[in-house]
Amino acid sequence: MTAAPPILRQRRIYGASAILLPFLLDGSVDHEGFERHLAHTVECGLVPAVNMDTGFGPVLSPEQRTEFLQVAQALGSPFIAGAHVGDQPGDTANLEAYRTALTEIAEHGGTPILFPSYGLSALTDSELVAAHQQLAGVVDEFLGFELGEMFHPAGRIFSSEVFAELLGIPQMTGLKHSSLRRDLEWERLEVRNSVRPDFRLMTGNDLAIDLVVHGSDYLLGLSTFAPDAFARRDAAWAAGDDASFWALNDVLQYLGRLAFRPPVPGYRHDAAMFLALRGRIDHDLTHAASPQRPESDRDLLAQIAEELDSLLAALPMRTAK
Repeated sequence: MTAAPPILRQRRIYGASAILLPFLLDGSVDHEGFERHLAHTVECGLVPAVNMDTGFGPVLSPEQRTEFLQVAQALGSPFIAGAHVGDQPGDTANLEAYRTALTEIAEHGGTPILFPSYGLSALTDSELVAAHQQLAGVVDEFLGFELGEMFHPAGRIFSSEVFAELLGIPQMTGLKHSSLRRDLEWERLEVRNSVRPDFRLMTGNDLAIDLVVHGSDYLLGLSTFAPDAFARRDAAWAAGDDASFWALNDVLQYLGRLAFRPPVPGYRHDAAMFLALRGRIDHDLTHAASPQRPESDRDLLAQIAEELDSLLAALPMRTAK
């Protein structure tokens, strides 16, 4: 059995948030709501990640992805963006399309993250490592992405051997790990700590957001629900305020357990409802391809929002910046 890594007290947590793309009543993109939510995330001190699964990146048109890169670039702050390749099961890996996506993101000032595709995920272990090595020559910096199939059918969790070899790619400065398994992430942390301590392992485990106390950073879909609460939680940990950290973490984890139940992609509808309840966006509509949650979620989310806002008002004000 894999033992839990030690707790790293008062470490500064790097927090990134996959930005929800909101929609209007007529089914079109809520551009104003997106820009407002993006700016709020930056103001809270988190790094926004656009064109991720939370932002319906896989189903957006290339023109829409470019538009949202431009919006993120205009803020003048660091951001991450999903590099997508549209393909179908059985297709070969299209590295040229990845090169194009990586280049575009870098030209807009963002850090690309390799979103899985069917072709990339179908490669053998050695081919997968070689593909990452080839793509490393395109940009100065990029991020890897392990994604479980519960999030996206083209997802793939790497073998331990692949992960260890990827640490040898200098341009690959971090990786998002979304297996929803603590033990696999603990193994990743152990290898990272011994091989390349400066490599940023970002948890995507919305069911175990306390992994940050062991040395993971994060790029979460859950943080788009309440970037202010995540920033306050992170600042409390850095300040050694354990009581505030765990109080916020407990409520946020309760929210995560509700929102990220199967079917997992339905969390985006919960996110839209939660943001609308807190007055961050105007409507709780999502993309037509997104699973919908039952109306009963709304009352539960309203209770959590009320509890979270009351807690934020009562705790010491700190900032993660």
